[in-house]
Amino acid sequence: MGLRINDTAPDFTAETTQGTINFHEWIGDGWAVLFSHPKNFTPVCTTELGYMASLAGEFEKRNAKIIGISVDPVADHGKWKEDIKVATGHSVDYPLIGDNQLKVAKLYDMLPAGAGDSSDGRTPADNATVRSVFVIGPDKKIKLILTYPMTTGRNFDEILRAIDSIQLTAKHQVATPAQWKQGEDVIITAAVSDEDAEKRFGGFERVLPYLRKTKQPSA
Repeated sequence: MGLRINDTAPDFTAETTQGTINFHEWIGDGWAVLFSHPKNFTPVCTTELGYMASLAGEFEKRNAKIIGISVDPVADHGKWKEDIKVATGHSVDYPLIGDNQLKVAKLYDMLPAGAGDSSDGRTPADNATVRSVFVIGPDKKIKLILTYPMTTGRNFDEILRAIDSIQLTAKHQVATPAQWKQGEDVIITAAVSDEDAEKRFGGFERVLPYLRKTKQPSA
């Protein structure tokens, strides 16, 4: 059975470019973004890793750690990091997991159990499904899963936007509408009565019987 939102993110111990980590311990009491790649030295992933590095400060503002994973040994990651700097101008200072035995890819249901136990001889196409992003909360639960094809570079600005929404809605009984961005109006959930909404949010607009909008609550 595949992973779903609100499942506990599978824990694991793995070698990374920053040493051995236990995933849940590494997350600590903050948020984490785990994003996967089918193979080192692939063009789209090279641009993604560099762009993610450029956003490191934005993720830090949200108390979210970044960690990448590629279906290749850690020893290969160093050279790839050099290429990423050349291609994008950004240094990858966050850890990259080496998953040459495919253990994490299988654990996170990105590869089937029968995929073998080595990255040797596997092409990017063999690992095409290792193109997912997992946002994990302080409770170690999966909050978001996105999976992209190899030919479509991921939009990490959208991941930041989604984290903003997830963190806001975890704190207040609100939801965010389509295309929402920080500072825009939010939706009051059905669990909040009109009377309580007046007290909590200082008023609201009733768009439809089941749709009430209000100003974004402050942190």
